[in-house]
Amino acid sequence: MKQIEGKVRKALHEYKMLESGDKIAVGLSGGKDSLVLLTALSKVAKYNPIPYDLVAISIDMHNGATDFSKITAYCNGLGVEHKIVNSQIAELLFEVRKEKNPCSLCAKMRRGALNAAAKELGCTKVALGHHADDLTETLFLSLIYEGRISTFSAVTYLNKVDITVIRPLILVTEAETIKASKSLPVLHNPCPANKHTEREYVKQLLNGIEKKSRGAKLRMHRAIIDKERTNVFVNTYKDVDNE
Repeated sequence: MKQIEGKVRKALHEYKMLESGDKIAVGLSGGKDSLVLLTALSKVAKYNPIPYDLVAISIDMHNGATDFSKITAYCNGLGVEHKIVNSQIAELLFEVRKEKNPCSLCAKMRRGALNAAAKELGCTKVALGHHADDLTETLFLSLIYEGRISTFSAVTYLNKVDITVIRPLILVTEAETIKASKSLPVLHNPCPANKHTEREYVKQLLNGIEKKSRGAKLRMHRAIIDKERTNVFVNTYKDVDNE
């Protein structure tokens, strides 16, 4: 976790993610990435030169049926408030709409609920657990399925809701989050689409490339974030999203 702390602190500084007095809502799904993010941010907060407060927000897609007790206990141990927001997202996606490719709509609905809860709690920033591998995978997803060269930014200001999204794990690899999460209370992902998505296909595609050319994923990531090598990581320090 120490190595991840260092990378998170570097990302917070390099991409100017913080302002003094920020209250950050961590989107806490209970998965490995969000738990690692919360843990790292809580540790960095103790010595970071720019002070900030944390609150963890979990969106219960099953309208109160998800057992977050271990997650809440873990948050309490970190001294972080844990807010659970009930929603009917799973029912809407899989029973009402019967979505075959639900990921995009699901993500949009979860982000909407998270942002609304963050605003209600007086948060200025929302932190998401997207890591270095997600950055590269998103680029390939956009290229393969949308015919455009695009990926997310480290910092995105959401104009319509007046809140800023930050991604402090942008320099951390998935392999690092997997290792760090082994001692954390990771929740099982009950989503029927888990491991059967376009993102999973791209993940396996990149893993195949990595096997044949070791270090390829790291080089791709560096190519994306290096401003002298690309213009894909648009407005690296601060992007504006009007959606």
